[in-house]
Amino acid sequence: MYRERASRLSEVVAWQGRAPDDGSTPTVLPDGCTDLIWNDGGLLVAGPDTGAHPAQGRPGSRYVGLRFPPGMGPVVFGVAARELRDLRVPLADLWPRAEVERLTEATAGAADPLAALEGIAAGRLRRNGPVDPSLRAVARHLALGRTVTATAEAVGLGQRSLHRRCLEAFGYGPKTLARILRMNRALDAARAGVPLGEVAATAGYADQPHMSREVRALTGRSIGRLVGGRAGVSAHPSGSGA
Repeated sequence: MYRERASRLSEVVAWQGRAPDDGSTPTVLPDGCTDLIWNDGGLLVAGPDTGAHPAQGRPGSRYVGLRFPPGMGPVVFGVAARELRDLRVPLADLWPRAEVERLTEATAGAADPLAALEGIAAGRLRRNGPVDPSLRAVARHLALGRTVTATAEAVGLGQRSLHRRCLEAFGYGPKTLARILRMNRALDAARAGVPLGEVAATAGYADQPHMSREVRALTGRSIGRLVGGRAGVSAHPSGSGA
């Protein structure tokens, strides 16, 4: 079971789910995002993934979380995204333990744990300031399928500076982020029923075989399997083993 809604925080997705009762392991696909997650094991941070990640958890465990768009996670967590790449870490590893214990207790006792998480994130965003507008522009240009060169020119950065700032904000360089965002555009279109040949053309791939190779390289699965089984869509990015 997995559900999501728009958060009261701009551009953030609020979600909740439950680990399968049969002990199976859903798969989370890379999307350039970071998450703040609460379950009965406490508060957890999911960093940006470069590949498919198994969402392990005790059968029946409940999870709630906030998914932050590319670039917002470092503002909330106070840690460069590259330090969290492909990781799931307790929030207490990043923030003072006493503070995290207090927040964990408050979230566990809240009538709406998602609202409690939104309060935590809102406080950090007020304290640390908004996402750098130039980084928001980078993510927006790449999400629209612009090239790295065109993106660098649009935001007034050299390619070296762009790469360095992307590592800090997104967890990987602009080419990797562009590949991940393109794949997610393709999967969204394919799941909406658009024929794969048309998906490849509109998402910016050279052809359908190119799209198939890229999707498999990033996820280890065929696009047909991902679209047919909706792998990763019903999964939450916990991977906590809790």
